[in-house]
Amino acid sequence: MNDQQLLRYSRHILLPEIGIEGQERLRAGAALIVGAGGLGCPAALYLAAAGIGRLVLADSDQVDLTNLQRQILYRTDSVGNAKVDAARSVLQALNPDVNVVGLRKRIDAKEVEPLVAQAEVVLDCSDNFPTRHALNRACVKLAKPLVSGAAIRFEAQLMVFDLRRDDAPCYACLFPEDGEVEEVQCSVMGVFAPLTGVIGAMQAAEAIKLVAAAGESLSGRLVMFDAKSADWRSVRVKRDPSCKVCGTR
Repeated sequence: MNDQQLLRYSRHILLPEIGIEGQERLRAGAALIVGAGGLGCPAALYLAAAGIGRLVLADSDQVDLTNLQRQILYRTDSVGNAKVDAARSVLQALNPDVNVVGLRKRIDAKEVEPLVAQAEVVLDCSDNFPTRHALNRACVKLAKPLVSGAAIRFEAQLMVFDLRRDDAPCYACLFPEDGEVEEVQCSVMGVFAPLTGVIGAMQAAEAIKLVAAAGESLSGRLVMFDAKSADWRSVRVKRDPSCKVCGTR
């Protein structure tokens, strides 16, 4: 690192759990964020600020006026622009050290594996189960850690599936692909704006810890947050030996 980088990242370097070695791991690392909405925006901001070397952001949408209530990468003059283009401009201005790659597309099962293969950590900030399950399958196959977040109304959940570990559950252990789960959208149900910031920032925190090899991750624990009551709950999730996705690994 040069003098400017040492200064920029000095507050991380001062942490014994990170130090110069951990910061260098971040600078050499790559993260994939799928979804540049309420969760993806704060997650991307903190990963870029922390100095992740390569940040790939995938989203097919344009910025809409209704996004501005919670999607903090965008401004009023971003409306109508591709989210990944608007996001890339802000993130590169925040930290020119970071190589920000914007993919203006909806990631499907055919395209996901090459993207996951190039990342040290994957952040699922999407809003639909097909994408979530496609990411999970790729992360299981390639043994990549997956940081999953979700937020709707005043309720949110967060979990890390560290699929480098043999005993770790996968997303399908918790939400089976053939399970009956109601698909809910914030466009219909609403979402409390700061809630997405809280969970997106926590996704970034877990991703940074994984890449920098600092602290303990949330692997094996589901964290749930009720913003109305400010109540946090955590439950253990075990790997399902009969899981159709990871049961035979």
